[in-house]
Amino acid sequence: MLLAEAAEVADNSVARRTGLLKHNSLAPGEGLWIVPCEAVHTFGMKFDIDVLYLSKERKVLKIRSRMGRRRISICLRAHSVLELPAGMVDSTSTVVGDQLEFEKLL
Repeated sequence: MLLAEAAEVADNSVARRTGLLKHNSLAPGEGLWIVPCEAVHTFGMKFDIDVLYLSKERKVLKIRSRMGRRRISICLRAHSVLELPAGMVDSTSTVVGDQLEFEKLL
């Protein structure tokens, strides 16, 4: 099952701090992979998101579905976080323990 066709990568300090704050929404197929990351917040966000906490091997450790605005979520075991449009986890039947694969687009 495809979670995102074109997820941005936030792999430096500025990109991780900014996250999705500059976005008004996320369309299906979009997302943000934050590396490294073990906690996220939605203060200042304009929309709800699904949050997947991933191990270094990209195995789903924890899911926070439809995370609303002005919330904090943490998974201390996580290596990275994949933020997706709200409802994507349910529509793809993604569960804890799923193994994700990432491919770099050229």
